[in-house]
Amino acid sequence: MSRPALSLSLQFADPRHRALLPRHKVLRWMRAALELPGEIAVRIVDADEGRRLNHEFRGKDYATNVLTFDYAQEPVVGADLVICAEVVEREAREAGLDLAAHYAHMLVHGVLHAQGYDHEEDDEAELMEARESEILLGLGFADPYAAR
Repeated sequence: MSRPALSLSLQFADPRHRALLPRHKVLRWMRAALELPGEIAVRIVDADEGRRLNHEFRGKDYATNVLTFDYAQEPVVGADLVICAEVVEREAREAGLDLAAHYAHMLVHGVLHAQGYDHEEDDEAELMEARESEILLGLGFADPYAAR
């Protein structure tokens, strides 16, 4: 099945996991979640930058795993994804997850947010989580919600 085109800007403000995130893998993981062509920037940041952005844009005073700034959903998905390396690393370690698999999950999660998926309400969360599971299983990763 042909996947939509993706123009990707991949930035490493925090380079600690650069080797885990080669461009071809990031493109593959993100394209699996795209329903339309996309122009997306991904910035891997440290906890200070993650916390500052989360505070500035969401009013939350902590670094979170992924922030999605969506600008357009049609005809081209336009977004910035900010992923906090320290948070993703800690979550993977605490849950006993493979770090690359957790990054794949965060990228898929962010791309789905960029396309309008959400998890604020139970029915929305159920739909989004089912879509994430389907995509990640298709990429050869375990279902991130199976252990709950």
